[in-house]
Amino acid sequence: MTTQRYAVRHCVNTYRDHHLGGFTAALPHPHEPREAAGSAALSDVLGALSEAGWPITVAFADLHDAVGLHHFAGRAGASCVHGGPFEQDALEAAAALARAGRLPYVAAFAASLTLGVCETDQADALAADLPLRLIGHHAGLTLGYAGRSHHALEDLAVMRGVPAMTVLAPADERALASLVRDLQDHPGPVYLRTGGDWPAPVYPPGVELVAGRAHVHREGREGTIIATGSMVGPALRAADRLAAQGIEAGVVDMHTIKPLDAAAVLRASARTPAILTVEEHSVHGGLGRAVAGVLATTALPHRLTRHGVTDETVPKDPTLDLYRHYGLDADGIARAAVAAFRA
Repeated sequence: MTTQRYAVRHCVNTYRDHHLGGFTAALPHPHEPREAAGSAALSDVLGALSEAGWPITVAFADLHDAVGLHHFAGRAGASCVHGGPFEQDALEAAAALARAGRLPYVAAFAASLTLGVCETDQADALAADLPLRLIGHHAGLTLGYAGRSHHALEDLAVMRGVPAMTVLAPADERALASLVRDLQDHPGPVYLRTGGDWPAPVYPPGVELVAGRAHVHREGREGTIIATGSMVGPALRAADRLAAQGIEAGVVDMHTIKPLDAAAVLRASARTPAILTVEEHSVHGGLGRAVAGVLATTALPHRLTRHGVTDETVPKDPTLDLYRHYGLDADGIARAAVAAFRA
């Protein structure tokens, strides 16, 4: 592993010791989160691309084990940048490497990578439309126990507003790997949102997704559920529950939030009288708002319900409890669909 140390601030880690030749063993930390969703798959696809000749560099701040890119860093010849405890340093180093012809992937907690370093995102990623790949892991309510500072519930809204930024939320590790491959030639910046865990695969091995093109899992008659990221799996299970009640619900994976597949939204609106958007994100500014923007351009009659985290301060609670509280599990989505489709 080739490790490049980059620091413009005091990059002092209070419980790790880093060296230019590699990383020493990390001291245990009682609150260190579990490894990010899809991290092994991401490391595998980046390793394959690197071996194929792509100038891949991964950059991260502390908690690189939680990021999961230590799988990539452990490969022979892997190019890595450690920014110490500051995400800004990792991002600034990645931007400099992008200007020099590298293809950097920057990974950090979604709350820190978007809200925490938004000014750096703007200055570095957009000054020359650099091909930065930003991996916002542990997004949404994944770090529920850590409190509001770690809840990434505005990241899609923030990154949608960044000019030239492509914004994606894969549904599982296979979708993540497929979208990374699909966007490898993309010249501009990309934001990829992942959670802390994907309980079960949504897609079969070898799936090929195209950024900007939604994937229709099932057609409906009474309504369509348009979900993104971690909510696609629960939406499919909710559709099974609805089918048992005699309600035919379509399910669409809108893995690309920007550019949104407007044609898929309009097809769903033409086919079914109601649409329910589902996201592990604030109901303001994310998938629901993007879909509403598309529907506002058409004269087709439609009913749109946005389902996500309501406009309130989220309590500090375990993630699964928060999912149940906000109706972001299969049962909650099924209840929201019944209310939306039979209103």
